[in-house]
Amino acid sequence: MRRARSGAAAKPRGQKRSGVSRAPAAAASAPGADRARRPAGQAGGGSRAAARQPSAKRRPQSSPRAQEAGPGEPPPEPPLPPPPPAVPSASELDLGEQRERWETFQKRQRLSFEGAAKLLLDTYEYQGLVKHTGGCHCGAVRFEVWASADLHIFDCNCSICKKKQNRHFIVPASRFKLLKGAESITTYTFNTHKAQHTFCKRCGVQSFYSPRSNPGGFGIAPHCLDEGTVRSVVVEEFNGSDWEKAIKEHKTIKSMSKE
Repeated sequence: MRRARSGAAAKPRGQKRSGVSRAPAAAASAPGADRARRPAGQAGGGSRAAARQPSAKRRPQSSPRAQEAGPGEPPPEPPLPPPPPAVPSASELDLGEQRERWETFQKRQRLSFEGAAKLLLDTYEYQGLVKHTGGCHCGAVRFEVWASADLHIFDCNCSICKKKQNRHFIVPASRFKLLKGAESITTYTFNTHKAQHTFCKRCGVQSFYSPRSNPGGFGIAPHCLDEGTVRSVVVEEFNGSDWEKAIKEHKTIKSMSKE
């Protein structure tokens, strides 16, 4: 009887043990089932999933104009430069009865409207004068000047003019035009610093300057003019060594730079 009981009692114990042994297998299979139910993006684990996720897009920084315009509004267009002034044509000018002659003149001379106007001004703006051109020795400085074909030259004997043999004729500033070489010019002054002794940095030639007697005009060196426009030359000595007395006694030199 005791053996039967022990065998009967052993059977339930074996059932319990077999049930317990099946539980870990079910538990072991549960993670696989859980992984099957996860979305595809999460199957590779937390670190891999984070690496596969697209990075957050950076917002583009807006320009100051875009910030001023406000969100959702296009930035304002930059202001356009003003258009250049229109050059009137011959048809827009009130030429009256001379229109046909003017247009025929332009065609015959093959001139633009600007070229015809320049020819007219060059001929009649300074009547009795000619256009001289000149410059320094190396050619870096070039100018043109309207003056008489018969030149009145001053030969000054002040300390600097005597040193550099500064013979010159005087013209108003409006009749002088520097064609090129402003960057090649340097200036020397002394004493009162009213006279501006300008000369070429490269070759050292003074082809023009602003004299003390006429600071509003130019003194032009006749020996620096191109050939072909000077008809005659008259030289007047000026006692620049006693400058104050000479300028006071001279009747016309101070007015030579006036129009």
